[in-house]
Amino acid sequence: MIVSDNGTELTSSAILAWSKDHKVEWHYIAPGRPMQNGYVESFNGRMRGELLNESFFLGLEHARSAIAEWADDYNNFRPHSSLGYQTPADYAGIIGATGSNAAQNGSSAFPPVATTAPIGGSKPPRL
Repeated sequence: MIVSDNGTELTSSAILAWSKDHKVEWHYIAPGRPMQNGYVESFNGRMRGELLNESFFLGLEHARSAIAEWADDYNNFRPHSSLGYQTPADYAGIIGATGSNAAQNGSSAFPPVATTAPIGGSKPPRL
């Protein structure tokens, strides 16, 4: 399932057709309620502040490389307080090994792990 706001870029016929073709359920949050998608809002704010606003991309390949480096740091080297100061990769390994969805610090929060778009392969829908 993908959860998003009701922005025009995410309510287009192309997005709806893509989600139907790929059997991906799409859930829209209530208008004016960004905290209904708080993990993504938090992640987007960090990515925007730490990478996008601080970078000048020379082209698509440069952008992909910079985003991949940032995502690698975010997932594998940066401890997250909501995960008991573990990295998302370490936390995901614990969940995989134990089958438990609870953080060691007692929190059940599990923020999404950042991923980058594949190079080549299937293309995202045109908007």
